[in-house]
Amino acid sequence: MSLKIKHLNGDTTFLLTFSPAEQRPALNRYGHPPGTFSVLVDPWLSGPSSMWHPKFLLSKHTVPSCISNLSQIPEPNVVLVSQDKPDHCHEPTLRQLDPTSSLTNVLAIPAAAKKIRSMKHFHPSRVHALPPYSSKDEDSIIRFYIPPLTSGGTSGEATIAYVPAKMDVSGLHNAIGITYRPPTAAPFLAQYSPPSSTCSNFSFPNPQQYHLNNMPPTPPDTPNQRPRSLSASTDPSTISTASSTSPAMSQTSSASTAPTTSYSLHAHSPSFHSPSFHTHTHTHSTSSTNSTHHPRPAKTLSVIYSPHGLTYSPYLSHYATTHLVPQAALPLTTLIHGFDRVENPWYMGGNVNAGLPGGVEIAKNLMARCWIGAHDEDKENSGVSVLKIRMRKYGLDEVRELVRREWSGGGGGGCEVRALDCGEELVMRS
Repeated sequence: MSLKIKHLNGDTTFLLTFSPAEQRPALNRYGHPPGTFSVLVDPWLSGPSSMWHPKFLLSKHTVPSCISNLSQIPEPNVVLVSQDKPDHCHEPTLRQLDPTSSLTNVLAIPAAAKKIRSMKHFHPSRVHALPPYSSKDEDSIIRFYIPPLTSGGTSGEATIAYVPAKMDVSGLHNAIGITYRPPTAAPFLAQYSPPSSTCSNFSFPNPQQYHLNNMPPTPPDTPNQRPRSLSASTDPSTISTASSTSPAMSQTSSASTAPTTSYSLHAHSPSFHSPSFHTHTHTHSTSSTNSTHHPRPAKTLSVIYSPHGLTYSPYLSHYATTHLVPQAALPLTTLIHGFDRVENPWYMGGNVNAGLPGGVEIAKNLMARCWIGAHDEDKENSGVSVLKIRMRKYGLDEVRELVRREWSGGGGGGCEVRALDCGEELVMRS
């Protein structure tokens, strides 16, 4: 399986494409091979970015984006918005997305989700506010069900979690965690099989869709958790999407909890109707199959996206031990984090970008295979908010040297440090 990271602008707009295998099967009508999961991050392609008033802050790109319109890339499964600030939540760019798309969901931090809903460009069921991550809250992990590649295969899953800093005056510091476990075309030799459970499903009737009743429940993170899922598919015959604010969520539970309640909104449903009610019993066997071919379970790919940085402990360390470890998602596949450190006076919020010192702590503790720089474009900035900005820029060689020195064992740990040019791609394979 692989993760392809493409830098779409000179700052912090990325397209992440997770794929189950290196083979290139026929594309579906959304431009994706089966099993693919794609995430468009903080889209800002062109035009100025102004916060509150141009005299307070006005930013402009100095490097042209590699595309002029979002219609030039395949429709993503998710548009991820990590800030409500206009250089992350850029209204003119977001309006380039097709509001009638049956595939794309917008996941944003709460303040950004409110702003995006106020645009009235997307149907409200397509815009979802990310809840803060908590290992005690089953609703704080958004899960995407990915159908098997064949009828005899196993399903995959993608998860997205929002990890914010507490008492953050600037409101800038957070991290978004993404994991991807690929679907397969054949059953695993030994796979997790939860106990039998009865599922009650609410779904929009559409006979052409892969019905949610046929979907196996998602394994929980830990035995005592009942994670919620926002299910989606990249295959046009099986696509379904969900919302935290509409009848589009599905919940799965362990055997010790109440029966599962599931909600789905089929992607090709032409309108929004009252759901119909169905019940179904899933029965799982722990015995192995007699198939002669049993591929080993693939490792889960993982990404931490934190353009402004976030203190590793206690925030990311808690997420790592309670979610990434149970998901078998370490070492971290890729860290996307800025290199440059930016400071404002304390009365204007203090630290803006944690930069190299914060990034190297995350990379070291999560044993990142790759660290990609983000949010380091030399933009044209003006306004009173930047008059007292202090910046410490770090070159790529400086970052690599500090990674080598600070990594446990002093050998660099195999962490590749990259600064992608606009339009450049990097493929991580597992």
